[in-house]
Amino acid sequence: MKKIVPLLITVTFLTMNVCLVNAETNSATPGVERDVTYGRRSLGSSLFLLGNLAPGDPPYYFLLNYGHQLTPNDIIFAEAITWTYYEPLGTYGASDKHYPGKIRAYGVGAGYQRFLLKNVYITVQAIPFHQQFFNTAGNAIQSGIQLYLQSRLGYHFEFLRQRWFLEPSVAFNYWPVNTHFPDAFKEVESGKPNYFLFEPGLHFGYKF
Repeated sequence: MKKIVPLLITVTFLTMNVCLVNAETNSATPGVERDVTYGRRSLGSSLFLLGNLAPGDPPYYFLLNYGHQLTPNDIIFAEAITWTYYEPLGTYGASDKHYPGKIRAYGVGAGYQRFLLKNVYITVQAIPFHQQFFNTAGNAIQSGIQLYLQSRLGYHFEFLRQRWFLEPSVAFNYWPVNTHFPDAFKEVESGKPNYFLFEPGLHFGYKF
C-alpha cells in the first residue's frame, strides 16, 4: 500500500496540472452555465481502488457514487463507501503507532457539487460511518459511529464524446464524531488530529 499511494498521488497531481491548463484555455465567465450534452445521471468511483492490489494489508476500499444533475452547474449525489484502516486517519501513512488490530468502516452519505468556473468545481458532503473494531486475532470486539465531513476542490474533465469523466481533486476532511474506541485503540488515537488536509483524489465515472 505504501508503494501504491505515492504513485496515485503523483498521477492525481499530474492530471490536475493538465486539467487546470485546459481550464485556463477554455474558462468561462462566472455564472455562465456549462455545456452539458449527455444525461442528468452518473455512476462513478475512485481510481484509489487500485490500492486494493497492494501486498500486505490492503485497505479493502470500495466506493460507488450516484449523481443527479439539477442544473448544468448543480449536482446532488449519494455515495456508498467502505474501507479498512490500521492507523489513525489524522496521521494516515505517517503514524508512529498502529492500532492493535484494524477498523472496518461502512458508510452511506450525500453531497452537493457546484461548478464555479467552467469545469472547476467544489463539493461538500457528509457520511455517517458504522465502524467495527477488530483485534489482532481478527475478532470483532466493539463498534462505533463516525461522522465524516468532506469538502473537495477539483476539475471535471470529459472525454469519449462527453460520456466519461475524470475528476482530479484535493479534499479537506474532518470527523467531529468518532465514538466507542476500545481502550487500546484510544491510546494510539490519543493526541492525533481529527482532520486530514490536502488529500488527493482521482474520481471517474460515466454519464447516462
